[in-house]
Amino acid sequence: MPLLHFHMYEGRTDEQVKTLLDAAHEAMLEAFAVPAADRYQLVSEYKPSRMIVEDTGLDIPRTKDMVLVQMFSRPRGAEKNALFYKLLVEALDKACGIKATDVMISVVENEDAHWSFGHGRAQFLTGELGGHKAP
Repeated sequence: MPLLHFHMYEGRTDEQVKTLLDAAHEAMLEAFAVPAADRYQLVSEYKPSRMIVEDTGLDIPRTKDMVLVQMFSRPRGAEKNALFYKLLVEALDKACGIKATDVMISVVENEDAHWSFGHGRAQFLTGELGGHKAP
């Protein structure tokens, strides 16, 4: 159920983007043990002049492969989030050749009342997603 929004420089092919999204989905499944059909992913591509991601003084080199991942999710806990960070950078390196220094992740937490998957209902609250209780 996490919604992943990928911000990246333009220039990747559709196949490269699909590989990136597939790898990220696998990392998310492993880290959070959510159902495989919980796949919500967005991609925004930018000209280099429209996306600036620096290193916050940590001496982290960035390249044209830079990907900023925003994850919108129910609270998962620091341990599971840290596992996701690790698995995601490993998956993107293995599947796409994206270095860990080119992956930045930001988590935005929200609650069950903040999600509607359709029909104008909050399915977590109505019990329609009864098997998906918060961890």
